[in-house]
Amino acid sequence: MNQQIFASIITIGDELLIGQVIDTNSAFIAQQLNKIGITVKHRLAVGDNETDILNALDAESKLSEIIIITGGLGPTADDITKPLLCKYFGGKMMMHEDTLNYLKDLFANVLKLHRV
Repeated sequence: MNQQIFASIITIGDELLIGQVIDTNSAFIAQQLNKIGITVKHRLAVGDNETDILNALDAESKLSEIIIITGGLGPTADDITKPLLCKYFGGKMMMHEDTLNYLKDLFANVLKLHRV
C-alpha cells in the first residue's frame, strides 16, 4: 500500500499579499505535484518578514514531507529570503557555473525567438 505524501507551498513576497502580483507559481506547482500523486496540504503566502517566513517553515514542516518555497528571491538588494533560508537550513549560497551558463544560453535563445 502506498503512503500518501503531503506537500506545502510557501510563497514569499509583500507584492503577493497586497495583490500587486497574482500567484500563478503555486497553482502551477500544485498541478504538477497532483499529477505525480503528491497531495498539497497547504498553500501559504507570507510577506518579506523574517518572523513570518520562519514561522511558516516551522509550521509546514510539521504537516508535510515536502515544502516548496517560491518568490522572495530578489533581485532587490534588501531581500532577506536567501540569507534567511541559508541560516535556517544551515547552508550557504554558491555559484554553480554549469547552471549559470545553462540559464544564460536559455535566456539568450528565448530573446532570439521573441525579437521583432
